[in-house]
Amino acid sequence: MTEAVQPVLANSGKSPGLAGRKLLLSLLLVVFSASFLAAWIQSSGGRVRIEDIKIPTQNGQWVVADLFRPRTATSESPAPFVVVVPGFQRSKEALSNISLELARRGIVVAAIDPYAQGSSSASLSRRAATTEGYGMFAVVDYAASSANLNYIDKSRIGATGHSAGGNAAIRGANYFGREAQRTGQPSKLDSVFVSGYVLTLTDDVLDDVRSNVGMSYAYYDEGAYRNELQSGDMRTAPEALRLVNSALAPTQSPVNEVELGKYYGDKADRTLRIVHNERVLHPFQPYITEATSNQIEYFEEVFDIDSDISSNDQVWYWKELLGMVALIAALAAIIPLGQLFLEIPWFRAIVRPVPKPLPRPAGVGRILFWSTFLAAALVACFSYIPLAELSQKFFVAATSRELTWFFPQRMNNAVMLWALLNGTVGFLLFWLSYRFFGRNNGVSPEMWGAETNLATLWKTFVLAVVLFSSFFLVLFFVYYFFHVDYRFLFMGVRVFQPALLVLLVMYVPFFFVFFLSNSLRVNGAMRFGGSVEWKSMLLAGVANSLGLLLIVVVQYAVFALTGTVYWTDGWLYVNLLFAVIPMMFVLPYFNRYFFRMTGSIYLGPMVACLVFVMILITNTVIYLPL
Repeated sequence: MTEAVQPVLANSGKSPGLAGRKLLLSLLLVVFSASFLAAWIQSSGGRVRIEDIKIPTQNGQWVVADLFRPRTATSESPAPFVVVVPGFQRSKEALSNISLELARRGIVVAAIDPYAQGSSSASLSRRAATTEGYGMFAVVDYAASSANLNYIDKSRIGATGHSAGGNAAIRGANYFGREAQRTGQPSKLDSVFVSGYVLTLTDDVLDDVRSNVGMSYAYYDEGAYRNELQSGDMRTAPEALRLVNSALAPTQSPVNEVELGKYYGDKADRTLRIVHNERVLHPFQPYITEATSNQIEYFEEVFDIDSDISSNDQVWYWKELLGMVALIAALAAIIPLGQLFLEIPWFRAIVRPVPKPLPRPAGVGRILFWSTFLAAALVACFSYIPLAELSQKFFVAATSRELTWFFPQRMNNAVMLWALLNGTVGFLLFWLSYRFFGRNNGVSPEMWGAETNLATLWKTFVLAVVLFSSFFLVLFFVYYFFHVDYRFLFMGVRVFQPALLVLLVMYVPFFFVFFLSNSLRVNGAMRFGGSVEWKSMLLAGVANSLGLLLIVVVQYAVFALTGTVYWTDGWLYVNLLFAVIPMMFVLPYFNRYFFRMTGSIYLGPMVACLVFVMILITNTVIYLPL
């Protein structure tokens, strides 16, 4: 490594050249090895073939799905077929656990990207889950009528979904039930399983159902305040009672208390009903073995399947763990990759000596440090929900589910406003602490690593784009060969469509205020002489995520004490934080590592902003015009 880059290593005393290359290769090996093993599990050791399919639907719309076809499903031995529908803010990969477990047991599965999510198109309907089953209705119609899927048993077609996907499932049973009454033929949907949604288990919906119905609801569901008894207990819930009683003959006495896990009705005439009530939170319900077992047993029962695989014999969680390993390794690989590119002569101008650290605060300085630490966390905490509500007034089209190119992401708009405000507050707190204390106590602007010029900023931006592109290029490579992405439960990094690059340009400038503010704070206000580096970065990670974490703590502390969440109308925005908080915690690590590599505060936030905002964009509902 040349002398020009030597200052990068002032804090480590090591050359990143050979060591950096070895680390990069090791991390890439982990990414590909973990992805290969995840794909092996997903395909049941090669016994299930998985491929992308795209089905044109009404109004010029389309549905993209992962088709899981067991090799035992042939035209001579057709297998049952189940459409898996993820919920709001989720893509087809989010429920790959139930998809792969059903496929292991000989069922053909189509896991769809719901309309306006993932790679499927948006919908002209503003109530797509209700009126189109998020695209499931069209997939069922195709499966029931197409000669292409000659390896499925068209008399054994089912659907399952969680949350809004569960609404899609019961709406599908209603839709095809009404069609069956018009045609005098059996419903195209033999059976459905409704997970995490009971609001539409009403008489007007259930009266037209001509399918077997299984139902599962989280006992600790955060949205249970909307239920008729404002409770997640399904034993006496009117919604569960209506479902069970809809299966009984007129001569039978209605059930007054549901026996959980008991089958009611008769599957032969498609009146089979069963209710489950797992003791778990709403977002985690699809990711516990009990809930997965309940779905497996239900579909084996209604489809008369004896797979010789116990419902408790599950492997999906190994895929999730391997996805998490791949995700961590892929993100970590950005650091040595950046070191490698900094050896290229054109990028060397970015590198400067790492500035001197700030003097360790003491006395008044220590009080000021912890005061600003707490103030930033409290602003982050108390501003999130109000800004989420404000975003609904600023971005009316997206909030109303109308197709638009103007900030078309309803949930992401809330996070963007929060980031813009808190980034601005971060700059203000930083300036105030320096203006009234720091400059008189040994702190100088040279310590911040903020000095730069347009030429250097341009090269920094180009390198950030190169690193962003490299990160997602590896992901595209992984997805192409292994058909998996980087994912753990509902947190994931998925491939994106070219149109989303337009949204990246739209959202990044506003998010960048927060990312740059964080880098300045992490490296210009929290990097002290004599501090242990890992402790310093850990503190920065806590500082960056504490405010949002407090929201989750308040939400669930109140829930535990009262049975109702603190933020009711905004509970989905709080659930979004389960994926956002880990990103907020990791962000300061990127900013510190790139600061140590370049002696500047700019490369870290540029790279992190591009990568993390694209992750948010690809995991958020998008109402783009067709």
